[in-house]
Amino acid sequence: MAPAFIFLGQDKTTRPMKRYFFTIVMSCCIAFGATAQQRQTAGWFAAFNTFRIPASKFSVYMDVQVRTTDKFEALQTLIVRPGLNYHVRKNMIATVGYAWIRLRSMYNSAANQIEFDYLSEHRIWEQFIVNHQVAFVPLQHRFRLEQRFLPKSVVEENDLKNDGFDLAHRFRYFLRGIVPIDGSKAFEKGLFVAAQNELFLNYGDPTRTNGKVFDQNRAYLAVGYRLSPKFDVEGGYLNQFISGPGSARITYHVAQIATYVRL
Repeated sequence: MAPAFIFLGQDKTTRPMKRYFFTIVMSCCIAFGATAQQRQTAGWFAAFNTFRIPASKFSVYMDVQVRTTDKFEALQTLIVRPGLNYHVRKNMIATVGYAWIRLRSMYNSAANQIEFDYLSEHRIWEQFIVNHQVAFVPLQHRFRLEQRFLPKSVVEENDLKNDGFDLAHRFRYFLRGIVPIDGSKAFEKGLFVAAQNELFLNYGDPTRTNGKVFDQNRAYLAVGYRLSPKFDVEGGYLNQFISGPGSARITYHVAQIATYVRL
């Protein structure tokens, strides 16, 4: 079996694949090279699960994610995101879903001290996924819309409380490719390398977020192992570049572990 890196040659059948991976790698380089006023480190764990409903075109989606604060000191974010998939074709999936996000927030207490508490964001989301193969590399394109109900925080009796919600809208484009190390097209088990990039754009009125169209970018490189056609585990580095209000910029250097279940 030819090694996986053969696709870097000049064979005509592999040229489209090279273009896709050039896009991913360039996006990663742009994100990794972006300058930021703040740099922080964090750890993320994510579990992505799909459960097919027998004798139908539907499946149930669920992802759960846990994220830490800077230097892994505390829980920053908990995400629970269920959805219902409709398999339009073998390689196309439409999804509607809900997301509950528990966020660690900072505020000034009555004693003029910095305190932390948790508030909840709620989201409705819709997405469309297109999967296709280029040579032996499976690629996924994901287009997602989010209607975000952002909590309005107030301090009452020295505690942080929710005082309603503001609505914000966001578009996300996600591109991911997997390269099996053994170069197998019918990849069912073994090592692989994954590269992905996700771009976040605000639309509508961005006043409640950062006041801009560009929200953030996430670039990710990982090494994983496919234990079976139904289960993957991987670990890698994720670079999250966030554009805050005004000139604020922050980059998170994230160590991520992820699992993928397809039943």
